[in-house]
Amino acid sequence: MTTLLTTLPSWPRVRRGANGHPVQTLQHLLRHRGHELAVDGVLGPRTEGAVRAFQDTAGLDVDGVAGSATWAALVVVVRRGSVGEAVRAVQREAIARDLSGGPDPVLDVDGQFDPRTEAWVRGFQGALHAGFPEVAVDGVVGPVTWRCLVSGMLSH
Repeated sequence: MTTLLTTLPSWPRVRRGANGHPVQTLQHLLRHRGHELAVDGVLGPRTEGAVRAFQDTAGLDVDGVAGSATWAALVVVVRRGSVGEAVRAVQREAIARDLSGGPDPVLDVDGQFDPRTEAWVRGFQGALHAGFPEVAVDGVVGPVTWRCLVSGMLSH
């Protein structure tokens, strides 16, 4: 029996030992917030330490686990013209969802929110909008779009 989602999934809980998705996104967002760490997709002691430091600075419970409150405080709005680590996170999310099988990635991970990145975001939002009207098709990556990205919606 297939169960269809009727509400957006909650933010994922990501803790030490996790790897792959959405750890790279978490690492890019922590780098955006000034934490020096590699984007290697492994939530090891260094990433956990950065999560703890961010939680402390943000006035959150300090447990080293990226859960709902941490993600909600960590994400930043990015749109055309934005640059940096948060944009790289969006671009990596796009590449993770690319099913084209082509030799070139769907987007470059260059940290530039250019028209190609905006078009991808609009396409992602459009694919979700029919089932989840709270997802606006505006090309802006705000809290709702971030939640869809990091929770793995439309991933393979």
